[in-house]
Amino acid sequence: MTTVYDFEAKTIDGATQKLDAYQGKVLLIVNVASKCGFTPQYKGLEALWRKYKDKDFAVLGFPCDQFGHQEPGDENEIKNFCSLTYEVDFPMFAKIDVNGANAHPLYQHLKSSAPGVLGTEAIKWNFTKFLVDKSGKVVKRYGSMDTPEKIDGDIAALL
Repeated sequence: MTTVYDFEAKTIDGATQKLDAYQGKVLLIVNVASKCGFTPQYKGLEALWRKYKDKDFAVLGFPCDQFGHQEPGDENEIKNFCSLTYEVDFPMFAKIDVNGANAHPLYQHLKSSAPGVLGTEAIKWNFTKFLVDKSGKVVKRYGSMDTPEKIDGDIAALL
């Protein structure tokens, strides 16, 4: 069975990161953007990270520019924005595609494991979230409107 641990991705600093480094942790994987109406969710994501990071939890942020050109910057600009504006300290990765022919393999897996409304797999917008249990299995998908605060109870139940 394929799990999120079978994938790797480039970090925001350009290093290759095997996701098996997060084995045994509950993960919240999010496609993020700096110039989106949902961008203030960075604050809630960071709060979840700080609340649970010592309890085998991690938020993984994947910048994406496929929705309204709302992530136009390069990795350094994204990293600086997140750090200076929202004090983001959770792991961030290099910009990826989440839909289409060039969709990152991790996102292909996430979408097929937890389809959206009416069984559609496509990511509809920025700040779609996937909750992954400690065995690397995708357990739930949340839309952009689902705030990090709303997801807190689901995370706590898996820890």
